[in-house]
Amino acid sequence: MIIAIDGPAGSGKSTIAKMLAKELKFTYIDTGAMYRAVALKVKLSGVSPQDEEAVLNLMEKTEIKLLPAEWGVKVLLDGKDVSQLIRTEEIGKIASLIARLPQVRKKLVKLQRELGTASKNAVIEGRDTGTVIFPDADLKIFMTASPEKRAQRRYRELSEKGFTVDYESILKEIRERDRLDETRKDSPLKPAPDSIVIDTTDKNLQDVFLSVLKLVRERL
Repeated sequence: MIIAIDGPAGSGKSTIAKMLAKELKFTYIDTGAMYRAVALKVKLSGVSPQDEEAVLNLMEKTEIKLLPAEWGVKVLLDGKDVSQLIRTEEIGKIASLIARLPQVRKKLVKLQRELGTASKNAVIEGRDTGTVIFPDADLKIFMTASPEKRAQRRYRELSEKGFTVDYESILKEIRERDRLDETRKDSPLKPAPDSIVIDTTDKNLQDVFLSVLKLVRERL
């Protein structure tokens, strides 16, 4: 069974995806972590995130692995654990820029499909899992929330991890990331026609989890 959960940053999709994978004992695949890992490599290498050929050449010399972890997934970049380093707003913005490069997306989508297929039972989350990666997923969820609510969640998450952050800066970054993700020509962020759309702005994520779990069990 493949469960695809899409949505913008801060919508709650990562939290719900991790909770579902743990409850169902499914493989959890964070597609955004792959883009963020490439973004970190791009930043460290000094390559322009808008130079497709340079990014592709860099990817040829890059190894990305996702390993199960208690908190969701451990991300290894060339053998180094970068799980925390890739979660900054700066890396998120770079990830959005490289996600606009068609050949980069094609390369990562191929890897993501292979991971999901090999897992057999997986919860895969990102921005195009239900529209592009697994258009025949057994269940497609699209989660959203107001930019302000998503900025609040992101601010709290980063603060708890020890990052020094500013709410207004995060809100600005989220709105810019939404614009980049929604307007890219290749695989823009949008619900699949058969997605179940859930607005989490005024919802408790535990309640959202229970409602999604009910949807899953109806399909098992």
